Amino acid sequence: MIDKTILKHMQEIVGKDNVFEDKETRTCYSYDATNLKYLPDLIVYPRTPEQVSGILKLANEARFPVIPRGAGTGFTGGTLPVAGGVVLVLTKMNKILKIDPENLLAVTEPGVITYDLQQEVEKIGLFYPPDPASLKSSTLGGNVAECAGGPRAVKYGVTKDYVLGLEVVLPMGEIISTGVQTVKGVVGYDLTKLLVGSEGTLGVITKIILRLLPLPKSKRTMLAIFPTIEAAANTVSQVISSKIIPTTLEFMDNPCIRCVEDYLHIGLPVEAGALLIIEVDGPPEVVAQDIQEIQKICQANGAIEAKVARDNQEAEELWKARRAVSAAVVKINPTKINEDITVPRSKVAEILRRVEAIAKKHSLIIVNFGHAGDGNIHVNVMIDRRKKEEEERAHAAVKEIFAATLELGGTLSGEHGIGITKAPYVPMELGDMGVEVMKRIKKAFDPNNILNPGKIFPERETKQAHQGH
Repeated sequence: MIDKTILKHMQEIVGKDNVFEDKETRTCYSYDATNLKYLPDLIVYPRTPEQVSGILKLANEARFPVIPRGAGTGFTGGTLPVAGGVVLVLTKMNKILKIDPENLLAVTEPGVITYDLQQEVEKIGLFYPPDPASLKSSTLGGNVAECAGGPRAVKYGVTKDYVLGLEVVLPMGEIISTGVQTVKGVVGYDLTKLLVGSEGTLGVITKIILRLLPLPKSKRTMLAIFPTIEAAANTVSQVISSKIIPTTLEFMDNPCIRCVEDYLHIGLPVEAGALLIIEVDGPPEVVAQDIQEIQKICQANGAIEAKVARDNQEAEELWKARRAVSAAVVKINPTKINEDITVPRSKVAEILRRVEAIAKKHSLIIVNFGHAGDGNIHVNVMIDRRKKEEEERAHAAVKEIFAATLELGGTLSGEHGIGITKAPYVPMELGDMGVEVMKRIKKAFDPNNILNPGKIFPERETKQAHQGH
């Protein structure tokens, strides 16, 4: 617990109006999108890097944990206060400090909502591509900490590809700037890339310099429905090998289609094996040519239907099915264990076959959707957490899915990070020595283990968190 002396010091640093110790407020920050819960001791809203620095210096003196947090939309428990302590909510640091059209960059504070930045830069013909599903609520600081992706990653890459530099408060309280505001820069170690995706374990991000692109002049959207998963997966491979890089290439399997149709009643064919939502962007003449070529590839692979939207409104209608997935699948069972495995694009059909076999072996419902264009599949194991035996089968299935993913040359997480839910499986991919090197880096940055302890390589058995303890 945080004693009264520390509470008083905290109030002196950020002001009484920015410190909360009541249980109601603490409960609001005890969970994230995993719905696992750990109650923090204190909630603090800083507004400046200097305030963050003061809090971390106090934390090192008194030895209490500090957990940076944005909007709490993460899927792996990265912002959960597993050891109690202070949750540092950065949502009040929410200014867009600069948009520079001459140098194609933006400078923001960490609490800026991703969608808000996108809207602002698009007003002047610029483009910030990363688009996680939570973009209308997630913060840029959280996106950077998790290295968020999204549907457009197949063409444009993920958050790390757009972070030029950062201002960061280190765990001991020092404030540093990393990176550059230039296209090139190779002075010293690339601390920016190290901090992006570090899940709040190495520093608190207080300023972000982001690379922007010119806004594409046009885009076209297509919905393609296939009789089998193999037909859809073959289409994905052929589209990419035809030298067309779509903006998005989204996938839904049959259980997913059934869930969405039951939820929305929009006329999706519930007997279909899979569907793809494909979008291309660029100069109008190139876009028209690309979408026509993709339509031909779909038809050559036996597509039941390959419908191209005539305008933006029709495109939005086609996207309805994909956007409803998360809300639809929880109708099956109250809890989903949501994994985001990624395999080489050519292995998408194979991993889906293996997941189907694993689901049958363990008598589980597994729903698959995601970003087939970059091999990133969201594998959702649907369970009732009140049934202990079912949850044990689910965790056994997840381990087998991870093993199959690695065997096919893939990775355990494409965009969700590690947090606490994937931490037990990290040695499967990195090996004991790889984990040890990361622990040494953490120790060098944070000798007292103050900042977001228990993440990536937790000190306690993570299975307890899965059980909601």
